[in-house]
Amino acid sequence: MCGIAGFLSAQGGCRVSADIARQVLDSMKNRGPDASGRWEQADSKVLLLHRRLSIQDLTESGAQPMHSHDQKLTIVFNGEIYNKEDLRDLAPDYPYRGTSDTEVILALYEKFGAETPRYLRGMYAFAIWDERREGLFLARDPYGIKPLYLADTMNGTWFASQVKTLLCVPDLDLAPEPAGHASYFLWGNIREPYTLYKGIRSLRSGHSLWLQRGQPPRETEFASIADALTDSDEATPSVSLSEALSSSVRAHFLSDVPVSIFLSAGLDSSTILAISAAAFPAASLTCLTLGFDSCGGTVNDETGEAAQVASHYGIKQSVEIIGKSNFADENQRFLDAMDQPSVDGINTYFIAKMAREAGFKVALSGIGGDEMFGGYSSFHDIPKLVNAMKKLPGSHKWGASLRRWIEPLLKHITSPKYAGTVEYGGSVEGAYLLRRALFMPWELPEVMDQDLAAAGLDALLESEFEHRELDRIRNLPLRTQVTYLESTRYMRDRLLQDADWAGMAHSLEIRTPFVDFTLLSQLAPLLRSPHAPGKLDMANTPAKRLPKTIFNRKKTGFFVPIREWMMDSLGQNPERGLRSWAKFVYRHQWETRLTALRHIG
Repeated sequence: MCGIAGFLSAQGGCRVSADIARQVLDSMKNRGPDASGRWEQADSKVLLLHRRLSIQDLTESGAQPMHSHDQKLTIVFNGEIYNKEDLRDLAPDYPYRGTSDTEVILALYEKFGAETPRYLRGMYAFAIWDERREGLFLARDPYGIKPLYLADTMNGTWFASQVKTLLCVPDLDLAPEPAGHASYFLWGNIREPYTLYKGIRSLRSGHSLWLQRGQPPRETEFASIADALTDSDEATPSVSLSEALSSSVRAHFLSDVPVSIFLSAGLDSSTILAISAAAFPAASLTCLTLGFDSCGGTVNDETGEAAQVASHYGIKQSVEIIGKSNFADENQRFLDAMDQPSVDGINTYFIAKMAREAGFKVALSGIGGDEMFGGYSSFHDIPKLVNAMKKLPGSHKWGASLRRWIEPLLKHITSPKYAGTVEYGGSVEGAYLLRRALFMPWELPEVMDQDLAAAGLDALLESEFEHRELDRIRNLPLRTQVTYLESTRYMRDRLLQDADWAGMAHSLEIRTPFVDFTLLSQLAPLLRSPHAPGKLDMANTPAKRLPKTIFNRKKTGFFVPIREWMMDSLGQNPERGLRSWAKFVYRHQWETRLTALRHIG
């Protein structure tokens, strides 16, 4: 895990000042506190920058920017490649100098060029300067676990692991990106590929990009969650559910430093712990549990059941209880660490802090279990609503009129979403909006600039990429369509983004064994079948069964008493759910940060 950045000159000889390069590197210090590196091509066509968090090949042979044996390729890489040993066999003649996965990517690129990402199992964002072709090749993993942002200026193109890093760059277009602002208020996070700024966008997950002076950018999709769910004609997976899960968990332990495990009382993290206990000596494992003082003795207190799981498998456990005072102490650092605005991330921030203070650089998280195995109520509620609306022909058209009539009445007594049930409930994506939206589309002009809201909604609704993705999944069972939506809209654009910036705030690499494209491809036949595996099927895979109390425990989600913690900041009567918190975060991430940038400029 690291931080990467770089610049490709549009005209050659356009040197980046030492001061800007230093600011860029400094902005990523938490992503890579162990070392930093800078390389500039002889005639200043390209600059590559790197911050290192040493996890694989801790020696200098793993340092970056890294050159190929003939100096014709240079890479900066953020992430982990879990099948690196198998990949070395694909390029056995390459003169390896170390054991890092970074060097394996170079070896594969020398042999396979732009097809390289198709061979990689892991989380990654990387850039390779190809001296022979005088171009820059960038790629991002299929789930988008690792971020990669791009910014065009009059002098060339920048890329970086963080939006905040690109804000160090001069001459950026800092005008508001309508789709970024609208998506934040719709979902509580920003949809890929947007940011708050017109001048900064992300490379889409599962895409590569070729940049060459004098040529238009060439972006290519090499992997798609939608395609993985639909493409295979196989009726059964090539490996069993147990084998697939065990393989993924074992792969995610690849490291030259100790690996910890986040443990709650939920089935996801408990299953990861159980699989880990079967694969590795219990004495080599440590799990970390976070609790909240205000939850003690309630159904939201997970520490007791988590302790039972750890004891059941003989694994050392560390528990930390935090409260409002801890949040007050960290509030400003938490907001400053946030890269893109999100209404989530607090729990991840604090458990990442706990892990780093315990001396760990790597931790496994249960993110992805609910999305793959139908753990959310949306897997039941959305198909039920869509099927009900099918009995009301033309509901979308007359539903809009109904919504405009009843919404002013409903919003004073219940969630305004109910007013849009008929208008949106007839399609999977509409029903999903009702399930996950923070503010509904018709409410946006009340919380943001009206023109910005209108332009943002138009851009989101007219996205050709989104239409193609939705068309790909139309013939899948409704449950599988929800799998796709939860895996992209919620998990990719919020949970994974939050795991990246919140982990990196404490120089911690968070790995997600259930968010693995190889695992998805293996289980796709099951996931689109009429009898798709559920959370209990997942939890029944470990050789040594989980304690019965965990199976019988009612799902509560990971509760964070944010309304209580933020009462002083939000006033005595905060709005429903996280709406007041969303506005608070927005003011910090947009208005406060932009004011500071303009002051510096």
